[in-house]
Amino acid sequence: MKHWREFRPWRSLTTGAPGRWLTAVAGVSAALAVTAYHVPPAGFEVAPIEAIAKRPVRPLPLVSAAPHAFGRSGSVRVAFSLPGAQVPYPLRLEGDTVGLSYSWVSLDGERPEWDVRPLAGALRAPSRPGFYRLALGRGRERRVVAGPTLAVMVPFAQKVGRSLNGYLIGSYVSERLGAATAPSGFVEVTPSLLDVPLTEHLRLGDFLSQDSQRTWPRYVAVNPRLLDKLELVMAEVARLRGDSSSRGIRLGVSSTFRTPMHNRAVQWAASDSRHQYGDAADVRIDVDGDGHLTAFDSRLVALAVEMVELRNPDLVGGLGLYTSRRYNTPYVHIDARGKRARWRG
Repeated sequence: MKHWREFRPWRSLTTGAPGRWLTAVAGVSAALAVTAYHVPPAGFEVAPIEAIAKRPVRPLPLVSAAPHAFGRSGSVRVAFSLPGAQVPYPLRLEGDTVGLSYSWVSLDGERPEWDVRPLAGALRAPSRPGFYRLALGRGRERRVVAGPTLAVMVPFAQKVGRSLNGYLIGSYVSERLGAATAPSGFVEVTPSLLDVPLTEHLRLGDFLSQDSQRTWPRYVAVNPRLLDKLELVMAEVARLRGDSSSRGIRLGVSSTFRTPMHNRAVQWAASDSRHQYGDAADVRIDVDGDGHLTAFDSRLVALAVEMVELRNPDLVGGLGLYTSRRYNTPYVHIDARGKRARWRG
């Protein structure tokens, strides 16, 4: 009977040196077979990095602010909001809107609001006061919208006593009587922001209260209804002049916002003047273009105000004609108080 050790040569085929050689040959043969008969899926013929680079890029859609975002006049350049509040910012989008997000970038570019949110439903204002531009994006690509600048105000509730962050404002009648007619907030103003456009003809600096304070920042109340009304008046003045646009007509502003403290020092000012709420302005316009500001110009401005209120009843307000000899240069008071009032000074 043969012993099992007689078959030991067969064991060397797989465990000895010849065996290891045969194993390697078998592995190579198998790999060649797989290579010969395997068809790679589409797209794997390109190196992975090149494949990623060649993927189609989804461009951002064409985006702009809807025309009515600039008011009925089409000349308003700023919208207002309290921190974190919903922002009615109408947009017009053309293209693929899937996956879009939005964020806010400060006007000076130094204080971006990094809270990127999906573009779905109402927009939310930044949490910090300041001036911001809206930016839309997808992935790492972002585009600033050519629309109104958003002014995020300091809430009225942050006013402590008669001042706000060291700037003296005084007390409103509503604070003394417990009413709710004070401004909802104030726009913070620094020297670098004085030339920020509010409309075609108005700058933020035009709304500074003309008091003796020199501290910064300062604060102003601005009513967007007044901005739109003044620009509609300018368009009507252009029509009276026979011009196609009001762009070349200068709007002279002698008074807009007044702090309650400053209003008390203004001679003949109403005790609860609309100037304190940022919805009144005293203006001078050379309507006939003769280079002189006269009573005739003021009467034409008053006519323009009447026409604007006739077409826009919701912008009705006060109209004061100051053409007496008491004033060296005639001017017109225009406000958007919500009810009709007329007087002469």
